[in-house]
Amino acid sequence: MLGNNVSHSKRRTKRSFDLNLFSKKFYYVEQQCWISLRLSAAGLRTINKKGLDAALKDAVAAGYCDWKDIRIIA
Repeated sequence: MLGNNVSHSKRRTKRSFDLNLFSKKFYYVEQQCWISLRLSAAGLRTINKKGLDAALKDAVAAGYCDWKDIRIIA
């Protein structure tokens, strides 16, 4: 998303709004392995609320990610 920086003198310059993404490792108990996910702060809160397995199943069902996008760490 693009927008403007507005200074005190009302001078406008272009800026971009970046996503709030994190790279985070989780231990996936159902598969007995570590996985690496790139997710937003809202996604992190969802995992804390529902649990990793339920959040992954909901994300795949909604089309936010695919099982092949999840990286398994050996």
